[in-house]
Amino acid sequence: MYDPLINTHPDNQPLAASYWASTQALPPLLPSLTGRQQTDVAIVGGGYTGLLTAYYLTSEFNIDCHVLEANQVGFGASARNAGFVLKGSGRLGYAAMAKRWDLPTAKGIYGEFTQAVARVEGLIKQHNIACEPQEAGYLKVAHNPKALIQLRGAAEFIQQHLADSTGSSAQLISRDELHARYLHHHQAYGALRLNDGFGLNPLKLLLGYKAMVAAQGVTISEQSCVLDWVEEDGKHRLITNQGELVANKVIMAGNAYTPKRFNSRVDDKYLPILSNVIVTEPLTPRELTAAGLYTHQVTMDTRILKYYYRLLPDNRLLFGGRGAVWGKDAADPVYGQRLKLALDKSFPSLANKAIAYNWTGWIAAAMDDMPHVYSKGGVGYSLGYCGAGVSFSSQAAYRLAQSIAGEELPNLPLYQQPLPPFPFAGARRLGQWGYYHYGWLKDRWG
Repeated sequence: MYDPLINTHPDNQPLAASYWASTQALPPLLPSLTGRQQTDVAIVGGGYTGLLTAYYLTSEFNIDCHVLEANQVGFGASARNAGFVLKGSGRLGYAAMAKRWDLPTAKGIYGEFTQAVARVEGLIKQHNIACEPQEAGYLKVAHNPKALIQLRGAAEFIQQHLADSTGSSAQLISRDELHARYLHHHQAYGALRLNDGFGLNPLKLLLGYKAMVAAQGVTISEQSCVLDWVEEDGKHRLITNQGELVANKVIMAGNAYTPKRFNSRVDDKYLPILSNVIVTEPLTPRELTAAGLYTHQVTMDTRILKYYYRLLPDNRLLFGGRGAVWGKDAADPVYGQRLKLALDKSFPSLANKAIAYNWTGWIAAAMDDMPHVYSKGGVGYSLGYCGAGVSFSSQAAYRLAQSIAGEELPNLPLYQQPLPPFPFAGARRLGQWGYYHYGWLKDRWG
C-alpha cells in the first residue's frame, strides 16, 4: 500500500476495495496531462478539497484553474472514509481552544465548523447530489464514567458560550436514554448529541463534486502525478510523466496522500495515520432489535484511539478505528479482526455476524492537532483534517479560493498560521507507535 512517509509518489495505485466502490462504478478515466499547458491556479489532488477549491475559484471568482490527480478521482481519502459529516476537525475540544487562545477564537472556530456542515448540506441540495444523506445527529459516546463527566462539561461549555441557535446546540444524553432511543451500546455510559452532522456515501458525494467542477469547464487531468515541482521566475512548473503544467499559483490538496518530499511548505509537517473500516452483511429487523440499533445517526466514542460507527441505508453496520502504524502492514487481517472484536463487545448479539468489507486509508494530523488552511506567496494548502475532512474540506476549499482571490480570511488560527513542523520528524512513526500503546492503556484503565 502507498505509504506517504516511504513511497516517493502516490501514482499507479489501485482503488480501495471498499463498500462504497460496490455501490458506485467509477466513470471512464479522464485524459492525462500531456504536453506543456498553462493555467492561473494549479490544484494538486482531486479529492474533496481540490475539487471544491476549483469549483469556488471558477464559480465565485472566475479564476482559471486546472486539477491534477495522481490516479483517478476516487482513489484517495475522499472515497475511503466512513462518510461522517461532522462539526469539528482536529483533536482539540472547544474549551481547550478557549484556553489555548481565547473565547472569541473558540467561538469563531465553532462557527467555521458549523458552516462546514451546512455547506456540505447546501451543495448536496443545490446540485442534487444523490449521495444518500441520512438522518441528522452526531452522537459522541462516553466509554467510561469519567468520560461522561467530561462530555457534560463540553455540553455546558457549548451551550453557555458557543451555541447561538437550536441547530448548533448540544444535548447530554443519559445512559438509559441512549440505550432506549438510540443504541444499546454495552460499553456506553451516556453521550453528547449535536443536532447537525450526518452520514452519507462519500464516493457518491465526491463524484457529485467532480460533476460540479466539470460543469464549470475546469480541466481535471487524471493519472497525472506531479513528479517534480520547479519554482522559477515567479512561475510554478509542475512536471508529470507525460506533461508539464505552468501555473501562477499552486494549491496543495493531497492532505495525507501528499508525498514525504513534495514542497518545503508542508514537508515534515504532518503525520499520516491509517484508519481501518469494516462493514457487516445487512442486519435483519430481528438483528437490529437484538443489538439495540435504533438510529442511523453518526456515532463516535471518547477513547483516545476512537471507534466510530453508523448504520448504513441498507442496514449494514459500519465500524471503524485505527489501523496499522506502517503502510506495509495495512492489509494484515489482524487489524480488521481487532475492529470486529471491538464491535462484538459493543453489540454482543452481533458476534456471529459476518464482515463483508474491510479497507484502509490515510488521514493526516498536524503537530498542534488542528487543520491549517494557509496560503502565502501564491502557494496554498489545506492539511490536517484528522479524519473529519468530509465536512471541513468544503469550508477549507471556500477559504482557500477566497485567499487565492485576494480576499481577507477570518482572523483564526485555522487560516492565519502555517503548519508547525514535527520535531524529530524522522521519528514520527516511533512516536505514533508509542502513543498507540499509551492510548490503549489509557482507554482500558484510565
